[in-house]
Amino acid sequence: MSCRPHLSLLLLVVLGALVIRCGGDPDGHSDSALRLTSSAFGSGEPIPAVYTCDGEDLTPPLRWETVPPGAASLALVLKDPDAPGETFVHWLVANIPAEIAEHPRGWSPTANSGTVVGRNDFGDEAYAGPCPPPSHDAHTYEFSIFALDVLLDLDDGFRLPDLEEAMEGHTIARGALSAEYDR
Repeated sequence: MSCRPHLSLLLLVVLGALVIRCGGDPDGHSDSALRLTSSAFGSGEPIPAVYTCDGEDLTPPLRWETVPPGAASLALVLKDPDAPGETFVHWLVANIPAEIAEHPRGWSPTANSGTVVGRNDFGDEAYAGPCPPPSHDAHTYEFSIFALDVLLDLDDGFRLPDLEEAMEGHTIARGALSAEYDR
């Protein structure tokens, strides 16, 4: 009986464990998962109109859990990947203090918190809730949160490509919540 098949299997198991442990991230971060939830809607559920352009356009309450100990800041992004043409950005926030675990309904970052707000695709430095064209089917909206090992060197008015470039190599965990809105 040959030992080679067993050695090959053992080598595959060891390599698989290393990939899982290291997360496959070239800069060595684990890129683990954050849990992002809202008390206003669940994953895949409809977003209530109060949080959209058809209502009060308030930010929904969001909560995140399992922020890694090495996190220095957080970033939030709201996108509509179903928008005609290309993904539409509704909200960008960076440098949220890592010790904050949630924000309430209607939350708006303040300058004294150190938080910076990006420019959405409507051209505003603010939250702009879901607002699909009336003639389209329901759109899926993706809320994403990123735990970063640094404060990002961004000023108010940054755009999504600026955020993505600044986060490169600094994301240590991420989470997402997707929900739908139809007019």
